[in-house]
Amino acid sequence: MSEEKTAQEQHREPSVGLAEDDFNSSLIKNREERVAIARGFNLLSNVFMSVALNDLPACQHVIRILTGIKDLTVKEIRTQYRISKITSHDAILDVLAEDAEGKLINLEIQRGDTVDHARRTRFYSAMIDSELLQKGKEYYEMPEVYIIYISEDDIWKDKRTTYPVKKQFVGTEITCDDGLHVLYVNAAIDDGTETAKLMKYFKKADPADMSQGDLSRRIHFLKCEEGGFKVMCQITEELVQEGKKEAAFNLAKRGIEMEAIAEIVNESVSLVKQWLDGGVLTKI
Repeated sequence: MSEEKTAQEQHREPSVGLAEDDFNSSLIKNREERVAIARGFNLLSNVFMSVALNDLPACQHVIRILTGIKDLTVKEIRTQYRISKITSHDAILDVLAEDAEGKLINLEIQRGDTVDHARRTRFYSAMIDSELLQKGKEYYEMPEVYIIYISEDDIWKDKRTTYPVKKQFVGTEITCDDGLHVLYVNAAIDDGTETAKLMKYFKKADPADMSQGDLSRRIHFLKCEEGGFKVMCQITEELVQEGKKEAAFNLAKRGIEMEAIAEIVNESVSLVKQWLDGGVLTKI
């Protein structure tokens, strides 16, 4: 079990209970304690990865290794980027980067409650396409999109670090090039590649390990330098809010009235209503 997962469980597990005291005891109130816990997170936490890669050099280092495009230049990053549609589920992208040529790279960390990994990547690619293809545009104007799905375990069970998806017409050597590239990467299998070394670093995010260049410098800043202190506090605040949202989700599923939920999670009724109306009940 990773250090990050242990830290999350310490304050998230009680949030599914009905007792207000049990829930409130799960929230980390002391600022120094929050920072200490945040410093134990690794890059397999979607929240911490989003913060760590909200930095052009660090994000570029990771994407270059995962895509194999050594000269790729990241020009823009959006983290925890929400795409909302009136008639469908929301999507919150962990990291969405754009390179100098207009390619879009979406990095996603596997969530523990994901049941169908392939359909999750399908959903995110569809949401990205629908967000970016404006009316009046031609299909050829759609950008190249990379969906890189990172998991702690080898979810496809074939003892590989990477699983690139290749679309090919049956019975031929002809590939179907639709501009979508899907790559599954895991931190469980070490095949000696640069990607495997990167995933090994993801599992620990040790600020003393400077082997990953710009990514290592970013992690050292966040975990060891004075300027990263405020950022680390913000990370734990976000995790507390996520815990409250999950609590609201679970309580609503049990039929608890919205006013009672608001009292339990110590938030306003209007905010709880916003969470539930905004797609929190259907996490992807």
